[in-house]
Amino acid sequence: MTKISFESTSTPFFKSLKEKVNLYFLDTGKSKNGGPVLFFKGLGLILSAIAIYLILVFLSPHWSIAVLLCAIFGANLAAIGFNVMHEGGHGSFSKYKWINAVSAYSLNIMGGTIHFWKQKHNIDHHTYTNIDGMDHDIDIKFMRMHEEQKRRRHHRFQQYYWILLYGVSYIAWILYQDFEKYFSGKMGKNGKKIKLEVKEHLIFWTTKLLYLSVYLLLPILMLGFAKALIGFTIAAVVCGFTLSIVFQLAHVVEGTSFPENINGKIQNEWAVHQISSTANFATRSKLAYFFLGGLNFQVEHHLFPGISHIHYPKINEFVKETCREFGVSYLEHKTMLNAFVSHLSHLKKLGATD
Repeated sequence: MTKISFESTSTPFFKSLKEKVNLYFLDTGKSKNGGPVLFFKGLGLILSAIAIYLILVFLSPHWSIAVLLCAIFGANLAAIGFNVMHEGGHGSFSKYKWINAVSAYSLNIMGGTIHFWKQKHNIDHHTYTNIDGMDHDIDIKFMRMHEEQKRRRHHRFQQYYWILLYGVSYIAWILYQDFEKYFSGKMGKNGKKIKLEVKEHLIFWTTKLLYLSVYLLLPILMLGFAKALIGFTIAAVVCGFTLSIVFQLAHVVEGTSFPENINGKIQNEWAVHQISSTANFATRSKLAYFFLGGLNFQVEHHLFPGISHIHYPKINEFVKETCREFGVSYLEHKTMLNAFVSHLSHLKKLGATD
């Protein structure tokens, strides 16, 4: 695998931006982590998920209410992923390392594997955003996400069947892809080999067995096979669709770049590359900001992943100001609908032409 490097001889853009952000925290005395605000928000999301689960499994409400609660449960799991797991995985949830670790391991409670996620997300995706062969998040089976990927005949229909793939993405992730990574020891087909410690082997199998027991076995025993499977599928599809679409609206829309890897060299400095390959959306929507854990401010997150999303609206002002000063293009869609339409147009274009 070719080693990738970025332009490093001159990085005035990021130096200027970091100075503004650091000065902001110095002047205000604010902590860069989420603090009590995020802690209680995360606690509320976790308690609500537990309450919904207990109602569904032990009270067995009418099917119409159960279907609605299963959908809400799936969205609730996604919200925990955005606000608790994601921040904990980046070390920005709390100033205490152990709280960040516990927050990050909420992914295992939801069926994933935080050890794999940190390699795939924190290192591969955040460092090599939208670079073919390095960012495994743009390597989706049956989809053509950028021009470097070979066009297949079925790609001409991808603007229609995307909904199916995004919907099953969560199930595929926890019940297939994690095991694929575990047995191959790679994050992707071109990824480098990684070695797991004994502790990670134990955590992997323990959490997978617990997940299957809590999310499938216990509901089957309490409700019966059909009801449990239908409920699990509804929650998993809602969760998978929500997680997938947020990533796609941030990186796979018209205008985001998929830079060419020329002999292992990217021509832009790292920060400019992050901005060119990332898009914000619905930054004025308080609902989107609350539910997505600030990931609608995706540009700010990629530039400062170690800072909690509660500071992104302010950092957004510094980013826009610095982009104007240095003539750096900044992509933002006013609404999620605008970003969604742009994503579908991108898929349609890539499916129709080589």
